[in-house]
Amino acid sequence: MTRLWVERTGPRRYTGYSSRGAQVLVGSEDVEGVFTPGELLKIALAACSGMASDRPLARRLGEDYRAVVTVSGPPDRAQERYPLLRETLEIDLSGLNGEEAQQVLSIVHRAVDQACTVGRTLKSGTQVIFEISDVRA
Repeated sequence: MTRLWVERTGPRRYTGYSSRGAQVLVGSEDVEGVFTPGELLKIALAACSGMASDRPLARRLGEDYRAVVTVSGPPDRAQERYPLLRETLEIDLSGLNGEEAQQVLSIVHRAVDQACTVGRTLKSGTQVIFEISDVRA
């Protein structure tokens, strides 16, 4: 299993790491060149939906099809959560007739509903356990 962690690199600034060698810069909105945690949540959702729909779309539109998944949703600062996230998959279906396009839309919706772990987790909710470990030398 891939190990994930973040390390503090400055005030309200962290670097996220994976044991597979990936890195991402995380911080507050006033820090240049970083994603906020909320932005990463949204990007994870959009990427998951894109990846869940990738194979069905490649089979029907060709391996080199272009797709953009946008995601938005303002935070509710009183509750510190996102009450609504809206995703839009932008693809070119002009090479399909009306019936084919409808079939692709149905297949993509089903693929995302069944295979997007991030979306499924957000929709169902999840238990989060936060612990503190004292690592005094």
